[in-house]
Amino acid sequence: MGLFDGLLRQGARAATQQAMNTAVNNAVNTAMNNAGAAQQATGNYKAQAFTFASLPTDVATLTALPEASLDSPFKTAALTLVALMQYENNPEMCFQMLDALRGPDPMTPVAKSFIKERLSGKMYVVRSYFAGATQQNNYTPVQPYTVSIMENPYSYPEENWATMFVQSTGADSPRQIKLRKKPSTGQWFLNDIQCLSDIRMPAAADPWA
Repeated sequence: MGLFDGLLRQGARAATQQAMNTAVNNAVNTAMNNAGAAQQATGNYKAQAFTFASLPTDVATLTALPEASLDSPFKTAALTLVALMQYENNPEMCFQMLDALRGPDPMTPVAKSFIKERLSGKMYVVRSYFAGATQQNNYTPVQPYTVSIMENPYSYPEENWATMFVQSTGADSPRQIKLRKKPSTGQWFLNDIQCLSDIRMPAAADPWA
């Protein structure tokens, strides 16, 4: 009985510790989300809007856009979302367009798999960053296509690196796109896409809508 009671006590302690860890993690995540929402509400984000009469469908039409000068992280981040919009129609062309935005650091097979995993059947995530897209209209943007790119006081943690923020209408807090500057050309290239996590599902796909 003594051994059995000891095992029960160990199990109870482990369960208690797991519950405490879960509670702490939930509290941290809630605090981070609240902090992001608070920053946005108090105007800590400065935004630039970019409007496109139509979306490019290949590298040539992408690089013909004035934003393709890539002389600001805002422009590169905007073109990243524009390029991602092509994934539904032509995934390989989408990757080629992203490669053009990545400059000397082309996409790896792992990066391509990540995008495929995030966007397969969930293109509404990308559409949700464009003006006019809402959960109620199944994240359908208005045309011409407009996207806003934001920075905050922490967007430039070190020289030649930038973190831009984009706001999905299906999420509470802005999400990130990271960029790296090539000093010899003054261009900002895409480094990491961190804005493809799932959002609130479109109304048409929500059984409780």
